[in-house]
Amino acid sequence: MDILSDSAERFLAATAPEHTPTQAEMAALADDWGFPTIGPEAGAVLRLLARLTAAERVFEFGSGFGYSATWFLRGGADAVICTEFDEEEAKRGVQFAADGGYADRVTFEVGDAMETIERYDGPFDVVLIDHQKGRYAEAYRTVLPKVRTGGVIVADNVTRGPIDFGDLVAHFEDGAPLPDPEIDGETRGIGEYVGTVRSDDAVETAILPVGSGIAVSTKVE
Repeated sequence: MDILSDSAERFLAATAPEHTPTQAEMAALADDWGFPTIGPEAGAVLRLLARLTAAERVFEFGSGFGYSATWFLRGGADAVICTEFDEEEAKRGVQFAADGGYADRVTFEVGDAMETIERYDGPFDVVLIDHQKGRYAEAYRTVLPKVRTGGVIVADNVTRGPIDFGDLVAHFEDGAPLPDPEIDGETRGIGEYVGTVRSDDAVETAILPVGSGIAVSTKVE
């Protein structure tokens, strides 16, 4: 299902920020590997959120080789904690950070992001959730107490990716049940996440149809 018209997609791509040389290398590697990245359209939003929150500390659930982290850094974030289960991807991220001159602002943690977050205290200014879709809601509930009031939680792939967007529309528009987790855990996970943040008075949430769709939640209490 197409979310935006072709002209809207082209407009967003044409007006998105240019990649830095390091980001261009990352994007090329992602193309070679068939590895999805958040892209410059959504990356521009991450950069803006880091700037608007005057971000000092950012935590990412799922980082790959650190492409999304570079957008937070371009927004002035002092430090980004990246988590990645795949050791090879994390090693490439460390090398990109060294080559790009920002190694002192990025930490790569190899392993389960849900275990890693338990070893970090807040407060965080911005959090990105971009790991297993079935664990989004769990990640949100775990990290929310560590996000400062006025801080932001961003979730990727809420309109596109390994999900059935039509099922999500039917669920939120007509109350249709979400897919069985054994059949489509990704779509169910995104649906549960969106339902969780929409019903939580601690945050205010907006969904932006850029990139693969991001849900942006601001902590208000």
